[in-house]
Amino acid sequence: MYENLFVLKITFLGTGTSQGLPVIGCKCDVCTSEDPLDKRLRCSAMIEYKGKTLVIDSGPDFRQQMLREKVERLDAVIFTHEHKDHIAGLDDIRSYNWIQQKPMDVYADERVQEAITRREYAYVFEDKLYPGIPKMNLHLIEGNKNFFIDDIEIIPIRVLHYQLPIFGYRIHDLTYIVDASFISDEEKEKIKGSEILVLNALRKKKHISHFCLDEALEVISEMKPRKAYLTHLSHMLGRHQDIQKELPENVFLAYDGLSVSI
Repeated sequence: MYENLFVLKITFLGTGTSQGLPVIGCKCDVCTSEDPLDKRLRCSAMIEYKGKTLVIDSGPDFRQQMLREKVERLDAVIFTHEHKDHIAGLDDIRSYNWIQQKPMDVYADERVQEAITRREYAYVFEDKLYPGIPKMNLHLIEGNKNFFIDDIEIIPIRVLHYQLPIFGYRIHDLTYIVDASFISDEEKEKIKGSEILVLNALRKKKHISHFCLDEALEVISEMKPRKAYLTHLSHMLGRHQDIQKELPENVFLAYDGLSVSI
C-alpha cells in the first residue's frame, strides 16, 4: 500500500458504466477491442491519504478490484448513491472484518442508508444475525456538511443524477464526481481550485442522467483543474485510443488500475 502520508493517491478501481465493458452480447468496436484500456469494470475509486485507505463506492466488481490492487487494509467505504452498480459489492467487506477484527466504517446519506439497511443488506441489521455476515458501522452524511475520517476532511458536493440528488466528494485537492447530469453554481464553488477533477462522461450523444463528453469538457473548462480524468465511460463513447486523441492536453480518459498522485 501507499506509504507517503503527505501525498494523496487515487487509484481508479473501475471506470465503466453500470454494464461495464465489454457489454454482454455486444459486438461493437469497443466491446470487441483487444486493447486492455477498453476493458472497464464498474465505477469505483480508492483514495490513499494520511495513512488511510478509503474506497468510494463498492459496486458488483468490488471483490475483483480489491484482489487486483492487493488491498490488504481498508478503513472506510463512502457512497455516492444507492444504485446497484455502486453498492452491490458491499457484502465483501467481510474479509476486512476478519482481517482487521472490527466492523467497516461506511459513510452515506439518509437515503443510501435506507437502501442498505432495509433493502440491499437487510440481513446485516436483523435482530437475529446469521453467522459470518458483514459487519459495518454506518455514519450519516448530513445534508451538505463536511465530515472527517480521522483527520481527513471530506467535502460533499451535491449534484443531480437526472432528478436524483447524489454526492460527489472533494478530498484535499482532488474532486471526484460520477453519475452527474447537473452541478449548481453553488456546488461548483466547492470544486474550484482542485488540482485534479474526476468527472463522468458517458458518451458523445446527450443523455438524460449523465454528462455527455461535451458537457463534461465544458465543466472542466469552467473549473480549470490542472488535470482532469473522465470516468464512468460507456461503449458508446468510443475506443480509448481514439477518444484520447480528441481531448484537450490536460484531460485524460481514466482506465482501470490507473493511479494518480497529488
